[in-house]
Amino acid sequence: MRYFVAVAEERRFGRAATRLHVTQSTLSTQVQGLERGVGGPVFVRTSRRVELTEAGKLLLVEARRALAQADRALSVARQSIGGEIGAVRIGFSGVAVLEGVLTADLRRFHRAHPRVELALTELPPAAQVQGVRDGTLDVGYSPGFGLDDAHDLVVTRRAETSLSIAVRRDHELAAAVSVTDADLADEDLMVFAADEDEETVLVRFRTAPGGHRARIRLVSGTLGVLALAAAGAGVAVVPTVTKRIALPDIAYRPLHTTATGVDVVTISRPDELSGPVRAFLGHHPRAPRS
Repeated sequence: MRYFVAVAEERRFGRAATRLHVTQSTLSTQVQGLERGVGGPVFVRTSRRVELTEAGKLLLVEARRALAQADRALSVARQSIGGEIGAVRIGFSGVAVLEGVLTADLRRFHRAHPRVELALTELPPAAQVQGVRDGTLDVGYSPGFGLDDAHDLVVTRRAETSLSIAVRRDHELAAAVSVTDADLADEDLMVFAADEDEETVLVRFRTAPGGHRARIRLVSGTLGVLALAAAGAGVAVVPTVTKRIALPDIAYRPLHTTATGVDVVTISRPDELSGPVRAFLGHHPRAPRS
């Protein structure tokens, strides 16, 4: 098609061959092959120049369209490989937003790649892992717990937040400067557990020497935990960054505990092929170990 268009525009095989950086015999062979393909001549050859036949005139219109589309297809593919266009599908948990990790990454990437679509879905950790595995998600932003079976994925620690409690303002612990495991011994604790079972939560939160006798209630969402705390149903154990959610009936107090804090991690595939996703992951600074 490109050889045909060049001859049609130059009206001379010699000039077309020079334009295409090929020999004139190569060009003639290609045009003859095209004519065999369409079943008849596309040029009328004279001693001085070539003219298009009626079929050649029609073919020239379609050939230009086809070449323009081919060029566009190649350009789109190159831009996608380079991470300039396409989409990145992101799963996230609330702590990644509150910690500022997700919003910082989105802002940085959008500035560098404004034509890439960013699609966000709030999901618990296990659903993020499954989504990255089955290809419905490209990247996950998750708390670092509940990922014991994610060995086939890349889990990158991005930030860490300590633990606090959230209580109704008339609760006696609201008057404390800070709270310890011992202060929670006889409280009803409410914990955002995502997809964890009770035993896993107990391991994370009942780690004071000798253990404490707190009753633990698992709640599937951060706002649900806070709503129950505001209703006076118990004490919510939350990542400290949750205090950025200001509710009128809630007081936050630091929790000095032997339980570990909450890591914020990103989840991705080790063999990622998508240009936009690779570019997005390239913007992630690793958090230092404390």
